[in-house]
Amino acid sequence: MKKVSSVSFIKSAHTPDQYPAHQLPEIAFIGRSNVGKSSLLNTLVKKKIAYTSNTPGRTQVINFFNIDDILCFVDLPGYGYAKVPQAIKDQWRPMIESYLARRENLRSVILLLDSRHEPTKQDVLMREWLRAYQIPMIVVATKIDKIPNTKRPKQITLIRKTLKLQPHEQVLPFSALRKEGIPPIWEAIFQATTAKKKRPNRH
Repeated sequence: MKKVSSVSFIKSAHTPDQYPAHQLPEIAFIGRSNVGKSSLLNTLVKKKIAYTSNTPGRTQVINFFNIDDILCFVDLPGYGYAKVPQAIKDQWRPMIESYLARRENLRSVILLLDSRHEPTKQDVLMREWLRAYQIPMIVVATKIDKIPNTKRPKQITLIRKTLKLQPHEQVLPFSALRKEGIPPIWEAIFQATTAKKKRPNRH
């Protein structure tokens, strides 16, 4: 399990010209609003670097964090919150697509899903979009502590089926409350950042 010694906020960005100019491999985190993305980020580094907004879905910036000078966590805005004004929703897609499609530092995207529910249409669309752009993906099922152990396999199977995951693609259960599932997620992150094969350049 990774023990993080140093975490620092780099900057927030809206457009590619605002991205940090570094060579660190980047792991991006994305999911529906209220899925537990901030909790996962904070639990992985054992520090409070991400904050939960009182108005989910309204924080429309991309936040970059330096992790031990060896990699960068990228916190992408949450999607799918029904009460977000249309004007904000319209801003979300081009901002996120620009980052995901054009960022050369990006090594993998952690797609967060609420383990208690079937993946939504937006989750499926995000999965298909990542696949179309050949962006490696790590699926994390959050709030797993809310599901009895006997029912977890059924929920994981439902997630795999709905997202049409390949046999080699894992669904990693996670609980911020119980600190469950952290080592496998770090292992997946390390594998992604050290992989020799890079995804195609999509400029």
